Amino acid sequence: MPIVFIILIVLFVILLLKSIKVVKQSEVYIIERLGKFHKAADAGLTIIIPFIDTVRSIVSLKQQTMDVQPQEVITSDNVTITIDTVVFYKVIDPAKAVYEIQSLKKGIEYLSITTIRDIVGKMELDETFSSRDDINTKLKSILDEATYPWGCRIDRVEIKDITPPPDIKDAMEKQMNAERNKRALILQAEGERQSAITLAEGRKEAAILDAEADREAKIRRATGEADAIRQVAAAKAKEIEMVYDAIKESDPDDKLVQLKSLEALQEVAKGDANKIFIPFEATSALGSIGAMSDVFQDKRSKKHKKANKENKADLSDNRQEQPQINSSTDDDDIMAD
Repeated sequence: MPIVFIILIVLFVILLLKSIKVVKQSEVYIIERLGKFHKAADAGLTIIIPFIDTVRSIVSLKQQTMDVQPQEVITSDNVTITIDTVVFYKVIDPAKAVYEIQSLKKGIEYLSITTIRDIVGKMELDETFSSRDDINTKLKSILDEATYPWGCRIDRVEIKDITPPPDIKDAMEKQMNAERNKRALILQAEGERQSAITLAEGRKEAAILDAEADREAKIRRATGEADAIRQVAAAKAKEIEMVYDAIKESDPDDKLVQLKSLEALQEVAKGDANKIFIPFEATSALGSIGAMSDVFQDKRSKKHKKANKENKADLSDNRQEQPQINSSTDDDDIMAD
């Protein structure tokens, strides 16, 4: 009897252990009852009926990553490249992930490979390098739509690496070097052009400033000269006015005026001009001077005439003496013969 009791206690403990299940956080137990889906047990304590209920699988609700093996893809320009891809996914319906597909990971992997080949096969080689974001977006959209019936959600798809063949890689490196050299030359030419433009603008501004300075200097010089002329003219006018007032106050007679006129004409005659304009008022004074000069000229002409007559008489006397001398010489020559 005690042995049977002990056996019953052991069986009860075994059944109790089998009926009590503790589900961890971020996990779901798929429980079947008599081979049929019964429930999905969330985190916590779950009690099942031993030998009737069984745990079909444990599904993780965490975001998972799957590294797709590198695949060779032929582009539209017949270049074979190798693409390495990683997929981030998460199970949102554990029951579908277990019952709708045999292996969720295999399904996502095969679907990723075929989708990559379909998308990249429509692109050229250069386009694949410059359109990674577009490829990732298209892959995510297609995989998310295809895996939704499997209770899965594709959060992200990333292309880790695109590897071209070695010869294509060498050609691309040469092309990149050529492009860099081209950009460098373009930037250098653009810099020289901008420098030339800047220098030309500087010279233009300098020329404009010089012209403005010259113009301002000429204006100021002309203004100064005009002010000087006005001041000199004002001073001369003041001088004339003062002289006129002084003469007017002294009440001069006609003889004094004529004398001053003659003095003024004497100063004018000292100049280099060939023609002199004499005021009409000075002609009366000059008339007397002209008469006196005529008298002096008559006296001088009489003296010259008298001197000329005396010279002519002396010359005639000399001529009369010269033939006599010549005749005596002739007689002597005859006698000698």
